Amino acid sequence: MAVLTDFKGEKPTWCPGCGDYGVLNALQRTAVDLGLDPEDMVVVSGIGCSGKLSAYFGSYGLHTIHGRTLPTAQGVKLANRDLTVLAAGGDGDGFGIGMGHFIHAMRRNVDITYLVMDNHIYGLTTGQTSPTSDPGFVTKTAPKGAVEFPVHPLSLALSAGCGFVAQGFSGDIPQLSAILKRAIQHKGFSFVNIFSPCVTFNKQNTYEFYKSNVVKVDDDPEYDAGNLGLAMAKIEQTQSIVTGVLYEHNRPTYEDSVPNYSKTGLATAQHVLTEADFERLLTQFQ
Repeated sequence: MAVLTDFKGEKPTWCPGCGDYGVLNALQRTAVDLGLDPEDMVVVSGIGCSGKLSAYFGSYGLHTIHGRTLPTAQGVKLANRDLTVLAAGGDGDGFGIGMGHFIHAMRRNVDITYLVMDNHIYGLTTGQTSPTSDPGFVTKTAPKGAVEFPVHPLSLALSAGCGFVAQGFSGDIPQLSAILKRAIQHKGFSFVNIFSPCVTFNKQNTYEFYKSNVVKVDDDPEYDAGNLGLAMAKIEQTQSIVTGVLYEHNRPTYEDSVPNYSKTGLATAQHVLTEADFERLLTQFQ
C-alpha cells in the first residue's frame, strides 16, 4: 500500500507560503487515505504556478498548454478507464482561455476531477488581473482598479449542470482533503475551486482574509448538498466566500452513456481486425 512519500515528486519551487503547497499536501493525503497507488493516477496540469502540480505530485503527470487541461484529461480517462484522472490549473488557466473547455467538460460529464487553484491574480507572470479578480482590485494591468465583472465559478458550475461542485481553502488542509476525497469518489465530472492565496502579488485575498470571512457549509447541520436551490442561495448569501461540498448529484457519465463503449479502456483493449471485420466495414461504404 502506498504511503505519503510515494506521492512526493520533484521539490516544489513555489514562493514560500504559496497556497498551492496546501493543495499539494491535501492531495497527497487524499491519495493515501483512498488507498490509491501512484501508477494508477494521472495529474494533467496547465500553464501557471499551479501547472507545476503535475511535477510535484508523485504520479504520472502531463504538463499541457495554457487552458487545455480538460480536453487532455478527458482523453486520458477515455483511453484508460481504470485510471484516477485529475486536471489542475489556476483561475486564469481555467476561467480565461480554458473557459470553453470548462463549460463543455461539465455537460459531457467524463469521470475526472478538476482542481482550480484560485488566487484571483496571474501569479506566474508577476501580478496581472485575472478572471476572478474583484472589481477595484489594483494590479499591473489595472492600475486604477479592475473594472470588469468577475467570473463566479461556483454559480457558473451549478448553472452548467455540474454534478459535483465544491470549494476549499488551502489554509484548511483537513477540510480540503475531505472535499478532495469526495470529489475523486464521485462518479462523473467533479469541480473543486480552491482559495489558494498568492502571498507575493495579491495582498487583498490573503490567508487572514479567508480565515476571517469563510463560511463552512460543514458547520450547518441543516445544509443539504443534494438541494440545487439551497446551494445557489448559500453562494449568494455568502458572496461566494463559502467552503465545503456545495452540491452533489449523480447522473450518467459520458463513458456509460456512449453506445457500445467498452468497459475496457482503449489502452488495454485488444485491437485485432479480422478479415471478416474488415469486410463488414467495407460494406458500410459501398
